[in-house]
Amino acid sequence: MARSPAEFVLLLMAAAIWSFFLVAGAGQLQPSCIGRERDALLAFKQGISDDPKDYLGSWRQERQDCCQWAGITCDNVTGHVVKLDLGQGNYLAGQISPSLLSLEHLEYLNLWGTGLCGPGGRVPEFLGSLKNLKYLDLSGMSFSGMVPPQFGNLSKLEYLDLSRIHFNNTQMVLTDISWLTRLPLLAQLDMSLINLSSIADWPLVVNKIPSLKLLRLVECSLSSANQSLTHLNLTNLHNLDLSFNHFGHPIASGWFWNLTSIKDLSLDSNYLYGPFPDALANMTSLQWLDLQNMGNKATMTVDLKKLCDLEELWLDGSLSSGNITEFLDKLPQCPSNKLQYLYLSSNNMAGILSNRMGHLTNLFWFDISYNNITGAIPLGIGNLSCLQSLVLSNNFLTGAIPLGIGNLSSLEAVYLSNNFLTGAIPLGIGNLSSLEVLYLSNNLLTGAIPLELENCTYVYQLDLSDNNIAGVIPPWLGNCTSLRHLSLSNNLLTGHVPSKITLLGNLTELALSNNNLDGVITEEHLVTLKNLEHLDLSHNSFSGPLPLEFGVYKLVELTLSSNYFSGHIPISVCTLRNLLVLDLSDNLLVGELPRCSQEPNLVFLLLSHNRLSGKLPSSLKNYKSLAFMDLSANNFHGTLPSWIGDLVYLRFLQLSQNFFCGDIPLTITNLKRLRQLSLAGNNISGVIPWSLSNLTAMTQKHTKRPGVDMFVWYTGYVGKFGEVWPIVMKRQELKYGKGIFNVVGMDLSLNYLTGEIPDGITSLNGLLNLNFSWNQLSEKIPGKIGAMKSLESLDLSRNSLSGEIPTSLADLTYLSSLDLSYNNLTGRIPVGRQLDTLYLENQSIYMGNIGLCGPPLERNCSGNNAPEHDNQQKIEKVSEPVLFFYFGLGSGLVAGLWVVFCTLLFKKVWRVAYFRLFDKSYDKAYVFVVVTWGRINRERIET
Repeated sequence: MARSPAEFVLLLMAAAIWSFFLVAGAGQLQPSCIGRERDALLAFKQGISDDPKDYLGSWRQERQDCCQWAGITCDNVTGHVVKLDLGQGNYLAGQISPSLLSLEHLEYLNLWGTGLCGPGGRVPEFLGSLKNLKYLDLSGMSFSGMVPPQFGNLSKLEYLDLSRIHFNNTQMVLTDISWLTRLPLLAQLDMSLINLSSIADWPLVVNKIPSLKLLRLVECSLSSANQSLTHLNLTNLHNLDLSFNHFGHPIASGWFWNLTSIKDLSLDSNYLYGPFPDALANMTSLQWLDLQNMGNKATMTVDLKKLCDLEELWLDGSLSSGNITEFLDKLPQCPSNKLQYLYLSSNNMAGILSNRMGHLTNLFWFDISYNNITGAIPLGIGNLSCLQSLVLSNNFLTGAIPLGIGNLSSLEAVYLSNNFLTGAIPLGIGNLSSLEVLYLSNNLLTGAIPLELENCTYVYQLDLSDNNIAGVIPPWLGNCTSLRHLSLSNNLLTGHVPSKITLLGNLTELALSNNNLDGVITEEHLVTLKNLEHLDLSHNSFSGPLPLEFGVYKLVELTLSSNYFSGHIPISVCTLRNLLVLDLSDNLLVGELPRCSQEPNLVFLLLSHNRLSGKLPSSLKNYKSLAFMDLSANNFHGTLPSWIGDLVYLRFLQLSQNFFCGDIPLTITNLKRLRQLSLAGNNISGVIPWSLSNLTAMTQKHTKRPGVDMFVWYTGYVGKFGEVWPIVMKRQELKYGKGIFNVVGMDLSLNYLTGEIPDGITSLNGLLNLNFSWNQLSEKIPGKIGAMKSLESLDLSRNSLSGEIPTSLADLTYLSSLDLSYNNLTGRIPVGRQLDTLYLENQSIYMGNIGLCGPPLERNCSGNNAPEHDNQQKIEKVSEPVLFFYFGLGSGLVAGLWVVFCTLLFKKVWRVAYFRLFDKSYDKAYVFVVVTWGRINRERIET
């Protein structure tokens, strides 16, 4: 049957369409992988000993198409494996199999961060035979030995990352990198954290790779960068990072300053010094210039006005000096100024900020903190319309905060702390709708917290502390629901804590200390603050009982000291499982300590100067992490428990001014970390433990242990140590801040200790303060006391010590306070310049020792008889009640003698019994009178 021309055309069109779909479908089909390459990958898998994430779970024989396996990419046409990407944090471990050599078409190999290695733990040499490789990443892997020179055979390589290769946490050391010159196409090379210290000619090597665009040699222990290159071939180099190599030579001698192609140059922490070279002004391609942390030894006199592409300039901690006005005038002044980030902190810069900085119209971040800049904040700051972060803290700025800051609609962070700014917080600051951080602390700001700040939707850090801000805490702060850090400490705020504080559910830190706040803190204030970690309400006038339930279970620090809180410590503090700091000192709390059944994590337990009573509960022995315990100036009683020696992390133990009695437990010498021990002002008796030498933290050999000190810095708990910590030393109460960690002392004064001072005390040569005064100690002062080289204060007064003063006492060259008064010491006073100086400053240090003689005393040591005036002093020292006692006793003896003489003379048994009874009565009476009179004297002096 004949077909019409129209039908014929339709058939041709249908055939064409059908052919098109066939060809298109064929193009979309992925060819299966090559069989030998699949076998090679399976052989590679057999070398994997650990695959915790089962990343290679798809690598199975039954899944024939290896191109569909994880980490495998095949060529769309040939089906050959061209990409093997296993470096995705999969933590594979095992050995790299030589079967990879069958992947002859492999172009991309990424093994970064895996635990794979070659034979013998080395970098596999056979990787140098993968001739088609263009990309090789072995960064972060663990290899021993060297990078094999066979890598120079990878002539097609464009990307090579060998950074952070290590073995047993030690950097790989390379002594030869000449093989790099055989990689003509290499564009990106990263060998950061590889030790190249022995390769002095490293610039000559990299200069022979003209294709390089990126070179990163961060922290490679390079000796210098001042080599002389006759001809620079690196005309394509865009990114050069030589940070953290500590070159220590003049900046201008670097070989790289004529590389005008560089866009990113980083020389961070290389301690280069001197003036920057003029060539820097011609590096017009620069976009990122990182020259920070040079140790404040560099100077910048170069004019940077032509660097129109410069976007970021980092010079923190590099310049030795400079004038901020002149420096800002040298920055790029192009029609299209691109500078966005300017970091100039810690550069000893002086001068004032002028309005001429208005040409930095694209500036996002401006940081000139920690300098010596004076004057007012210029009004022109309000013209930097793109500014997101303004950091002017730690300078000497004066005057008011300009109203123009309120015009910076993009502003997210304002740091003006630690200056001398005055006046009120500007109202316009409430217009900053994007504001997230506002730090105005430690200035001289006055007035109230402005109402305009209630538009604080995004503010998460607000610090107005250390000013003279008055008024009440505004209730609208409850609108700042994003707040995480709120500090209003050290101001003149009054009134109650507003109830709307409960709306700040994201709050992690609330600091209201050192104000005039009052009222009661209830459960309602805290119940919704579920994220609160630091609460400091100290040094206010809060009163009433503590909340029965805190409900803030994330609390790390609870500081309520120096208020008028009363009542008992609630048992609910035991439920605060994350609590490390509990400071309730200087309040009116009463009752016993709560007995916590759970094991707490407390490091600081500070309850001094309250009215707490009772015995130390045995539950305290569960406080295994306790390092600082201060229970002084309370009404605790009972004996010191032996389990106190189980608190092995204790560094500060203050139990003074209580009513503890009994012996000092021997177990206290188990506290090998103890650096401060005070049991003064109790009723403790018995002898001083002989094993004091076990307190090794009080010796000079003691090394600082990590943990407690680090805790203070990293948890932000610096309040107590930033203010005062009282220590009785040098016959006065000295107050320490953070320096308390370096004060080593022992104070056992004002007790009833007897016996001798143990010789073991002299091994504690790290002690600064030793006070055993007002006890009943006898025997001699240890002869080796001069071995305590660190002693600054020594008080052994008001005891019954006898014998001579050890000559070694003159060896204590740091001694600035000494008191040996009112003992029974005899003999010549040791000669020494330090002792003579101490006597001139305080002539009472030897008083009450009638047997002492020689300079600096007027009492002469020559002859056997004491001088007449010595006898007179001895008579004057005897008190009137004692004289009365002896007079009465003598009269009674005389009268009684005549009454009973005849009877006793003729009856031997009676005579013996009488004198025995008399001897016992006399001993008891003498002891009673001496002890009573000593206590009367002590109470008289204390009052």
